[in-house]
Amino acid sequence: MNSGSAVRWLSALALLLVSGAALAHTIEGSDASFVQAIDGPAVFPFMYLGAKHMVTGYDHLLFLVGVIFFLYRPTHVVQYVTLFAIGHSITLLLGVLANLQVNAYLIDAIIGLSIVYKAFENMDGFKQLVGFELNTRVAVFVFGLFHGLGLATKLQEFNLSNNGLVTNIISFNIGVEIGQVLALSTVFIALSVWRTSTSYLRHAFITNAALMCGGFLLAGFQLGAYFAQPPY
Repeated sequence: MNSGSAVRWLSALALLLVSGAALAHTIEGSDASFVQAIDGPAVFPFMYLGAKHMVTGYDHLLFLVGVIFFLYRPTHVVQYVTLFAIGHSITLLLGVLANLQVNAYLIDAIIGLSIVYKAFENMDGFKQLVGFELNTRVAVFVFGLFHGLGLATKLQEFNLSNNGLVTNIISFNIGVEIGQVLALSTVFIALSVWRTSTSYLRHAFITNAALMCGGFLLAGFQLGAYFAQPPY
């Protein structure tokens, strides 16, 4: 893949993610029917669902693209993605197993704002406007907690059987990690190729601006849905 192809590929990805960011991804169709019918441990099916959910999860992917955008070394990518993974693993498992009740719209709105935060940081916005920026590692971990709650709310939409529940949720989380590695490996390779071209830094600002727009779209859509809920 040459640098021109990498730029086009990433541009297409950004447009796809931004266009899909306003729609909350969920488990539906045959997958939903399958999840609700399971009674007992189902390791590989739940791993598949977790991987599929991450790969098609526009909000998670937008945030992670922002996280690795200016990371040049694989070891640094691993560090940040590990912090994110630890954060979302904690709240995914705790959210489902402890039946934490949170409003899915508000959580997804916060996830959208996490995208805005990371893109704005990449654009050097915090230093320019307020003179300082948050500790990125801490921020990635904290937002990972919210992303995990977002995943938990999707599973809480179903009446999951208690038979094999722990095994299935752990399997789902492992699948999420697999999907995350697959998606980010592809993005990191494309970014690495793009960085060999002078167009990388020229287009870095507009690319992150697109990410930020995607985050605002997602947050706005979710907040709109939250306020449109009928009163209880």
